[in-house]
Amino acid sequence: IIFSCFLCFFTTMASAQKVVHLLICGLGQIGSTLMDQLTCQAQVLASQRGLLLKVVGLVEYWGIVASPDGIPLNGWKAALEAGRGKVTDWPHLIEMLKKLPNAIVVDVTASADLPAQYPALLRAGISVVAANKKASSGTQAAYDLLQELTRGSSGPRLYIECNVGAGLPIISTLKGLVSAGDQVVTIEAVLSGTLSFIFNTFSADHTFSSVVRQAKQKGYTEPDPRDDLSGLDVARKILILSRIAGLKMELSDVQITPLLSAKVSAAASVDEFFTLLAAEDADYEAKRAAAAAEDKRLRFVAKLDMASKKATISLVAVDRTHPMYPLQGADNIVVFRTAYYSDRPLVVIGPGAGAAVTAAGVFTDILLHSIGQ
Repeated sequence: IIFSCFLCFFTTMASAQKVVHLLICGLGQIGSTLMDQLTCQAQVLASQRGLLLKVVGLVEYWGIVASPDGIPLNGWKAALEAGRGKVTDWPHLIEMLKKLPNAIVVDVTASADLPAQYPALLRAGISVVAANKKASSGTQAAYDLLQELTRGSSGPRLYIECNVGAGLPIISTLKGLVSAGDQVVTIEAVLSGTLSFIFNTFSADHTFSSVVRQAKQKGYTEPDPRDDLSGLDVARKILILSRIAGLKMELSDVQITPLLSAKVSAAASVDEFFTLLAAEDADYEAKRAAAAAEDKRLRFVAKLDMASKKATISLVAVDRTHPMYPLQGADNIVVFRTAYYSDRPLVVIGPGAGAAVTAAGVFTDILLHSIGQ
């Protein structure tokens, strides 16, 4: 997706320098990586294509810095630190951004509050690039409002490619199919890099609880692994794909078959969680061994069935003929079966997690906005 975006960008004639003003929210691992990528590429874009990416604001939960004149890319950390303790005033920020051409708010937070600002931003003509999936997986009414505010061929846009699959071209592929008149039959997907790693690593030599602990040590899981193992994040992603495919659905409509027992889920602490999970290792091993005896592998699969209008998530054993069988590492995979792709499915596969690929996907959306796509 990065290559295709740059190919389009570098074959588009630019008669004068174009300035794109960026307000970046969330300077954690992904946001910091995005700033590094912007810094490395800024001179190339400015000198070769006349595109100036100007960061005019940085927002964190603990502080903010904003200036219409721009914030030096090589000094952004010190600038943000100087704003520590300042409270974000969204009405003021929106007024500042309204006066700047080609303004984009980039949301790489996990905040449940920031998406509430999207309607006001879009009404003010300010586009949004979001890795945060809370808006697109919120209520159907809120989702419909965002679609309405971005419906015209001109005006603000909401870019959400990184809501599903980090930088993989999953959402753009599905939107392209739907726009071309294709009809989705089913979507099957492994949408969690964390859970993909866990089930790709789980074996007769590595107990389930030890693999979950390893995933936590590698930083693949949330501080409390139950946040990943609950399947809620996967539910948000399949909900987004379901809506793009044409269904009206709430998050509560997604049916999740739990990976964890009620006892493990209710553990009072992370330490107790691991103790209780280890006590159930034999149950997980029995499932793995039963699948292996049939030459199958376990995958935590989200499925959308358009005929029944249902989205489900469960642990599934797949055989060698299934596209999910050879998954490795923390890969994500989406298998589209449609009217056009009926004999053989359309498959998108690749890294579904990681700061570099997610930041690159966000960067791509910024560039797509810059060339008017």
